[in-house]
Amino acid sequence: MIVGILLGTLPPFVLGWDWSITIYRALIFLVVASPCALMAAIMPTLLSGIANGARQGILFKSGATLELMGRVKAIAFDKTGTLTIGKPKVVQIVTAEISEEVLLEVAAALESLSEHPIGIAIVQAAKEKGLQWREGLNVQAHAGQGITGEIDDQIAVVGNGIFVQKMMKSNAIELEQHCYKLEKEGKTVIWVGYDGSVLGIIAVADTVRPGASQAIAHLRHLGIRQIVMLTGDNQRTAQSIAQNLGIDLVYADLLPEDKVNVVQQLQKQYQTVAMVGDGINDAPALAQASVGIAMGVNGSDVALETADVVLMADRLEKLASAIELGRRSQVIVRQNIIFALSFVAVLVIANFVGGITLPIGVIGHEGSTVLVTLSGLRLLRNR
Repeated sequence: MIVGILLGTLPPFVLGWDWSITIYRALIFLVVASPCALMAAIMPTLLSGIANGARQGILFKSGATLELMGRVKAIAFDKTGTLTIGKPKVVQIVTAEISEEVLLEVAAALESLSEHPIGIAIVQAAKEKGLQWREGLNVQAHAGQGITGEIDDQIAVVGNGIFVQKMMKSNAIELEQHCYKLEKEGKTVIWVGYDGSVLGIIAVADTVRPGASQAIAHLRHLGIRQIVMLTGDNQRTAQSIAQNLGIDLVYADLLPEDKVNVVQQLQKQYQTVAMVGDGINDAPALAQASVGIAMGVNGSDVALETADVVLMADRLEKLASAIELGRRSQVIVRQNIIFALSFVAVLVIANFVGGITLPIGVIGHEGSTVLVTLSGLRLLRNR
């Protein structure tokens, strides 16, 4: 506007132009230099990318998220419910001088009040055996460690080995050996303690999500520089699953705040980092990541609310599609911006050198806006 006013007033005094020509050229300048095409270079592209993602079951919550997906250099995955299906089953029980039924009754008394997938698996195993139990009292969850409560006025504990043996003030060397073997096989081991004694262990196995290894391989093919697995599970179990999936870097025995710290470390090294998770414990890390990605089917309400992207069908292979959409959007936006600025420059120069008319200027201006808009709609097409 300032340049337009100057062009409409100075040329008669500086260049000796006629006033009618001066005002006419200034009006043409205001038309052709208006940045409509520049504004249209970005938003139609991002909206097209969001629409394309929605058709594929990828929900982007904003255009900024779509752009960030194209810049992702490292991805951190939660294990349970993300890389695995999140529906574990009890596969083996090892007891210390008691029956399996008693062990399951104690564990189910506490886990029946838990929403954790492992707790649900233990309760299901107890139901399949037709067992009856009384719910524990004063039940408390200890993040990343286990759950405690009271049964018949005695303390009961279900959780990892260190936590249970510490609470029971008891060591179980023979059970430790069984635990080590089961964890090497990729199973998660839950310890059960009651009335000052360690009762035994419950081995739970989860199934790796179909297509997870192919999804990891595809991400590497796209040039993702670092792929990490984060889990509250023990190192041996996590390492076994990671090897099957082709993931090199594993962080195990993590509390929710530890996952946040790992994401922060990755951001210092790789700048743009995505975090993929599904549970309440993943929400802080999803919020910290440059792009938080939640599993839409099994994801908790907190995870879905916190995440920037939701995979509606829990299909990890759609991660690669999301990244490709983000990268294509960046390319098309850059092309549109270059075209829009170049066309404005050509019309401005033509106004003063070639002497274009106002109708031609309007056609050129509106034509460039239409062209960049149509260019942005290219993102609606799947490659």
